[in-house]
Amino acid sequence: MRFFTLLLLPAFSWLGACSQTMDFEKYDPPSTLIVPTHPLTKAKFPFIDVHNHQYNMNNQNLQELVTPMDKMNMAVMVNLSGVGGDKLKQSVKNIQSNFPKRFIVFTNIDFAGIGETNWTNEAVAKLEADVKNGANGLKIYKSLGFSVKDNSGKRVTVDDPRLDAIWSKCGELGIPVLIHTADPKPFWDPLDENNERWLELKTHAGRKRSDTDPAPFETLIEEQHRIFKKHSKTTFIAAHFGWYANNLAHLDTLLTALPNVVVEFGAVIAELGRQPHMAKQFFTKYQDRIMFGKDSWVPEEYHTYFRVLETEDEYFPYHKKYHAFWKMYGMGLPDNILKKVYYQNALRIIPNIDKSLFPKS
Repeated sequence: MRFFTLLLLPAFSWLGACSQTMDFEKYDPPSTLIVPTHPLTKAKFPFIDVHNHQYNMNNQNLQELVTPMDKMNMAVMVNLSGVGGDKLKQSVKNIQSNFPKRFIVFTNIDFAGIGETNWTNEAVAKLEADVKNGANGLKIYKSLGFSVKDNSGKRVTVDDPRLDAIWSKCGELGIPVLIHTADPKPFWDPLDENNERWLELKTHAGRKRSDTDPAPFETLIEEQHRIFKKHSKTTFIAAHFGWYANNLAHLDTLLTALPNVVVEFGAVIAELGRQPHMAKQFFTKYQDRIMFGKDSWVPEEYHTYFRVLETEDEYFPYHKKYHAFWKMYGMGLPDNILKKVYYQNALRIIPNIDKSLFPKS
């Protein structure tokens, strides 16, 4: 149920009992806490969003993107949804004809027919052609591991050996693989009062998972980590902090063991914003391996990201209550780390981003 009843019990019986039905999303009273506030609508430095999705960039009016990008100081958007083939070529043409410095496109793999004779060789050939035609990385959606099946109807695991040649080719071509595997662990947990993602799962029922739909969380993550280990010459960008933004000690262990892996924090800034001290320590240690990512294109939501990264504000709201009902706190990152997170790391990891858009130091 999306509604709950607030039963107000007065101190004096002569007032009588009263009840009020209220949408949980609407129960968001202004805080009475008085602390310094520094809301931000623009990043301190030009930044690269390495996790964005524009599905129709092949014929999109790019000015409609550039205008809000300029307002928030986004210098470059990385569109992970380039698709490949003719659509990718058309997207690159649109970019080159209008804003050649402002957009980078990744390609994608069409898994249809995997298991058929010569599928792997053809997929590698298509990848090479896409890179030649302007793709600067490969994005793998969570459908790999979730819903992709081979020609016999079997679930294709993230570490399926028929994909090894693709990961190796990315290393040879010098392009990163941004890969999203699984979802937050609570999506697999029982849907009860102990699940802090209860509201999200109630309002977005399709996000609920189980050990048979399609596999246990741990199984999926282990499949991903096996390709990281096996293909050490390929750079992997683990989307969403690898779903360990709520367990930075564990992510620390993983990054120590996997030097070819970097992370981006699309859709998990709420996890970082509720542990500012731990998060700041993590950003300090791994300042060369963290990139800015957002995931969904809602310009005003970027403001939360800037505030968590740049300020030391306390107890301010996240932008989606169903996603995170808790409050945010700022990490107050120093300028040298902010520059790395906002643009320097992406310039090093993703090829062909125009460096003239950014400060030289």
